Amino acid sequence: MSRSCKSLVVSSLSALALATSLGAAQAQPLTVVELFTSQGCSSCPPANANLIKVKDQPDVLALSFNVTYWDYLGWKDTFGRQEFTQRQVTYEPPLGHDGPFTPQVVVNGRADVVGAAPGEIQQLISTAVHASGPSLSLDNGKVSIGAGAAPGGRADVWLVRYAKGVVEVPVARGENTGRTLPHANVVHSLVKLGSWTGGATALDVPAASGGLSTAVLVQSPGGGPILAAATN
Repeated sequence: MSRSCKSLVVSSLSALALATSLGAAQAQPLTVVELFTSQGCSSCPPANANLIKVKDQPDVLALSFNVTYWDYLGWKDTFGRQEFTQRQVTYEPPLGHDGPFTPQVVVNGRADVVGAAPGEIQQLISTAVHASGPSLSLDNGKVSIGAGAAPGGRADVWLVRYAKGVVEVPVARGENTGRTLPHANVVHSLVKLGSWTGGATALDVPAASGGLSTAVLVQSPGGGPILAAATN
């Protein structure tokens, strides 16, 4: 074989290896990092700041869920919704807690930390058990879920709308009076789209409004593990 032919073969093999490597990287499942926070909680700003540090990492979906149970302290959280509070409450028994608290960071629905100390969120991401559920894709107004084993026979499919990026919120009353608090990837709505029972499934996804981004989570019921996640 001539030197030029050998070079061509080596180049082709290198290109194939690169393509395979890129494909494997693209197939890496998302690590879902949920921060439960409140503008009325004086302990929350450090956790908010720590979520900002990890939100742009490859293969990480960071989401801020603002809860409502601190509103009585004098400041009504501008992003708080009762369904976000209920999501956190549902997580607590499987995670071994008696009730909700802020801040709290839950990763892949499997493990949690307070998230306020430096490096806490990053450490949980690095040790997270990756989702091993069905393939999941968002395209042309539909979410497509591949076939696979649904633990317990069924999983919930959640539609999340969130504002990608960081927003600063001035707080006029309560524990954070006079502070301007940063929030990363604030969730604005959480809706159950349907269920997945193991077969290949396609569900309609309504168009987002107001410039919001979309994420879909396939999750075991009752605050169980997140099996798969996708975002646009």
